[in-house]
Amino acid sequence: MDWIKKVARVTMYFVLPVIVLACSVSYKFNGSSINYDKVKTISIADFPIKSDYVYAPLATRFNEDLKDIFIRQTRLKLVKPSQNADLQIEGEITGYNQYNQAVAADGYSSETKLTITVNVRFVNNTNHAEDFDNQQFSAFRTYTSTQLLTAVQDGLIAEMTKEITDQIFNATVANW
Repeated sequence: MDWIKKVARVTMYFVLPVIVLACSVSYKFNGSSINYDKVKTISIADFPIKSDYVYAPLATRFNEDLKDIFIRQTRLKLVKPSQNADLQIEGEITGYNQYNQAVAADGYSSETKLTITVNVRFVNNTNHAEDFDNQQFSAFRTYTSTQLLTAVQDGLIAEMTKEITDQIFNATVANW
């Protein structure tokens, strides 16, 4: 009976840890499917505003958010656009518009829709089959027309740029 306990103890202390360590499961919580053996660098050019209506802080916020998502969620090294990176992203902000969304009983606008549209060009120098040119990404938010755009636009821009940068991230490196 003692020899059974010794065998069980040896199994528990030596064999079980080897089995557990030999079995591994890999999870990617960010959704990216980058082959880091081939893809090591990314360049993201600043997106200028080319829309009719220009709100200068939008470009700064969008450009920083786009770079930030790739830095936080990948192991890619961000390099200058002048360098020949494995992945290259460039484009422009083509739309920053507001529209009357709903009309109240008194005939005045009750809701306003704010929309941001971005045009993106993507080059994957390790697999050109994944390239795309002039793909549009957009997001919108509505706010009550009793509020001034100047009072709500910074908060709305933060939400919309996060949504658009997520869309760009998914279209370029998530491959789902």
